Amino acid sequence: MLHVNPKMLPRLAELESDLLDRRARAEAEGWAGEIEGIDLTLSFLRAKRDETQRRDQRPPVDLGIPKPRRGRENP
Repeated sequence: MLHVNPKMLPRLAELESDLLDRRARAEAEGWAGEIEGIDLTLSFLRAKRDETQRRDQRPPVDLGIPKPRRGRENP
């Protein structure tokens, strides 16, 4: 899964605004298929934004440096 860098959140807001403008034009022109595609893209964008905001609020976890296990033979 690809993660969005939290520094890119303002860019996601710009993309959402652009998509909303495109959706308004599609409604005015009666482009039903375009509206459906834009709505789907908006739902993915909003989900990714929400996920990024949640991830940004969690503290980082230090996993340490991996070491070979002692007492086990590697095949």
